[in-house]
Amino acid sequence: MDLPIIYHPNYVVPLPEGHRFPMPKFSQLQQLLLTDKVATPEQFHTPEPPPTNWIELVHTPEYVQAYREGTLDSKAQRRIGLPWSPALVNRTCTAVGGTILTAQLALKYGLACNTAGGTHHAFPSYGSGFCIFNDLAISARVLQQLGLAQKILILDLDVHQGDGTAFIFQDDSSVFTFSMHCEVNFPGTKQKSDLDIPLPVGMDDDAYLQTLAKYLPDLLSEIQPDLILYDAGVDPHASDRLGKLALTDTGIYRREMQVLTTCVAAGYPVASVIGGGYAEDLDALIYRHSLLHRAASVVYKQYRL
Repeated sequence: MDLPIIYHPNYVVPLPEGHRFPMPKFSQLQQLLLTDKVATPEQFHTPEPPPTNWIELVHTPEYVQAYREGTLDSKAQRRIGLPWSPALVNRTCTAVGGTILTAQLALKYGLACNTAGGTHHAFPSYGSGFCIFNDLAISARVLQQLGLAQKILILDLDVHQGDGTAFIFQDDSSVFTFSMHCEVNFPGTKQKSDLDIPLPVGMDDDAYLQTLAKYLPDLLSEIQPDLILYDAGVDPHASDRLGKLALTDTGIYRREMQVLTTCVAAGYPVASVIGGGYAEDLDALIYRHSLLHRAASVVYKQYRL
């Protein structure tokens, strides 16, 4: 079998005029992977929304019901930053199902990639920063409940701290949260991950990759996880309008190769999600997200998974 990739149908989500959140990128990412022959149609798996009780392993029933029914108050809706619609509810739940499926396939094949996911700012009772339900946390809980994995490492390299994920697992030794993020960036109030690595504004490729290399191998040896959930946000890129770091496309690709090679060579299965990315140029952003899948395809073949 070739590298498993989770594809998300491009639900039509109406946004106010001038809204800048790049909703079409999920299906366009799939198309780019096909056009560039990074993947074939047979590699893609389409997820289903998970049952409500799986979402409620992390989120309060009151919040889940209010969001799904569109009855959140205006303050809670503004905190999320996206206008509510039934289509967005469907996309949100399907994205959670996609990360769960990615994790299941990673355990089976050693490596799997999502074309969405990484909603790490969602807390148990509210959403924040374009994040509604925390797909990483839900996936960890579901796999534990199903008995498929017990010790899980959430490796978060999005430029923003994974504050919701850190909060959810703050008293849970079975899930280790690692966040390497720009120190002067959203969220204004940081939570305490098991290991936080705050980075200075403007950090470039070499300094970033050296910092990552300083921590990742030892972290794997210490944690010895059954599964790694990898948030491969591309917002550390120099042109990202919400990033404040200075990585290049080459740096992002080197990061993906470094993470995946280090983890897979040590025998740890990796489920990857694309995380954040907020560039003005949508085509450039989609290419940047594709670097995860390009690197994963190389690593998958190199290690004959």
